[in-house]
Amino acid sequence: MGETITGLKRTHMCAELNENMNGQTVTVMGWAHNTRKLGQLIFIALRDRTGLLQLAFDENETTADIFAKAKAVKGEYVIAVTGKVRLRAEKDINRQMETGKIEIAAEELRILNEADTPPFQVAAEGVGNEMRLKYRYIDMRRPEMQRKFLIRHKTCQAMREFYSNEGFIEVETPYLNKGTPEGAKEYVVPSRIFPGNFYVLPQSPQQFKQLLMVGGFDKYFQIVRCFRDEDNRADRQPEFTQLDVELSFVDTDDVLDVTERMLKHVFKKAAGIDVELPIQRMPYAEAMERFGSDKPDLRFGMEIVNISHLTTGTEFEVFKSAEAEKHSVRGINAAGCANMPRKQQDALQEYVKTFKAKGLMFIAIDENGEVKTSLSKFLSPEQLRAVTAAFNAEPGDLICMCAGRDGIVLDALGNLRCEVARRMDIIPRDVNRFVWVTEMPLLELDEESGKWNAVHHPFTSPLECDLHMFETNPGKIRAKAYDIVLNGLELGGGSVRIHQPEVQKKMFRTLGLSDDEITARFGHMLEAFRFGAPPHGGIAFGLDRVVMLMCGEENIREVIAFPKTKEQYCLLTDAPNTVSEKQLNELSIKIKS
Repeated sequence: MGETITGLKRTHMCAELNENMNGQTVTVMGWAHNTRKLGQLIFIALRDRTGLLQLAFDENETTADIFAKAKAVKGEYVIAVTGKVRLRAEKDINRQMETGKIEIAAEELRILNEADTPPFQVAAEGVGNEMRLKYRYIDMRRPEMQRKFLIRHKTCQAMREFYSNEGFIEVETPYLNKGTPEGAKEYVVPSRIFPGNFYVLPQSPQQFKQLLMVGGFDKYFQIVRCFRDEDNRADRQPEFTQLDVELSFVDTDDVLDVTERMLKHVFKKAAGIDVELPIQRMPYAEAMERFGSDKPDLRFGMEIVNISHLTTGTEFEVFKSAEAEKHSVRGINAAGCANMPRKQQDALQEYVKTFKAKGLMFIAIDENGEVKTSLSKFLSPEQLRAVTAAFNAEPGDLICMCAGRDGIVLDALGNLRCEVARRMDIIPRDVNRFVWVTEMPLLELDEESGKWNAVHHPFTSPLECDLHMFETNPGKIRAKAYDIVLNGLELGGGSVRIHQPEVQKKMFRTLGLSDDEITARFGHMLEAFRFGAPPHGGIAFGLDRVVMLMCGEENIREVIAFPKTKEQYCLLTDAPNTVSEKQLNELSIKIKS
């Protein structure tokens, strides 16, 4: 049975102690990281969330019972020690520890709790993800994990500091709400009081934050939990944290300006990263044309080049078909890859096929400037020179080309440029390239149903100059929407909202909703707009992803305290699980067998 801390008070955390405190009596508490027994001396490395500290027990200087307890201490025992700070001899200094110049000459020791041998050591490397998630409380003792959560804490703190200083008000919005299906599936919560009725958990506070603007709050923010019942995704969580922001009497430039200043403040305060302002802006159409992605990674080149005009009139079937069907021929220049082995070229062929492309065509320029390609049978020397010139190809370069429908070709090449950059290891790790992607499509056509869907959400405002296309060409309408992208990953996105009831109704009808459906799903919003909605807009950030990038990680599970697996299962608590028949009866629910 462990001892208590009655009468003891911790005076310092481990890393707060230093050589200037030599001779002071202190009390420290934490976990025994490791122990060393050297005859009459016992050394225990004490660990708390600030770091490590050496405790020294000398059989000749302490009582027999204290020394006996020190001898009994094992790894991960929870202990409290009182003693004097003293300097280590020069030869004993541990320069790998922040407190390596000192130690505590122990005078009192209490074993507050014993510990079984953990399933893995706190200092162990290469522990499997399942083991880490099942015993997350052990995993979280690691200094690296605690460093990440300190950055997360500083990030939230800096966000609140910035928005508060800018006159924003933090407001909590409900978790239990009416379902308005849009986008990902929602988590459903049965109501005991209203049998047969259900709440849903919010995918975002979108509607409530807009209603706060109608309510005159003017500037709102919230760090909020959100929920999406998505299919298994490697880097998604069913519950996640979002920074949610909304402003009144603004247009796109106003939202982007305050957001850029927030990013500069937060990245500097939380992670010491300088964000250069202003952040580059790029219309969606340009991002797709140059990078094949609405999340372009700007840390390296290999931009996509359209050479359709250079491949017309040939007898090569791929080019001939593209010309006939008004498709395109595009490619990237993999600089320095002319000597890529055939096996690797075949692997790239298979890679682009996963994005529905039919394959790749290659042109290699050897060190002597000689062009090597199977296309020489179909393209004249002049055409080949024109093609290589279009890619600014130099000796040693490899041109990778793809033909087909624009959307497929751009998607395939956009992913290919990132894959080639990874394989070539040319992506700089100490560079952060932000970019705003703006003027995204308002609507996209579902080819199966033939219906229009909102790209962002149905409250996104179209550009005023595109309003007339609701009736004539909805797919060409551009939205007042914007995403902030960092190193090829979307950090957040938002839009200026529709604040005029007649435009909002037009949007709903374009989405195929009947008047009855509009009233059932969104009647409360339209009613609120009748009483005077200001022009407003906002943005939301995936906080987990922001912190992940700050920490240099590639998976958001690394910066979430108790994450679930990609199958949405909690290895720590075995959730989800069954509930009793009594609870089901109270909720008027019957499980189908």
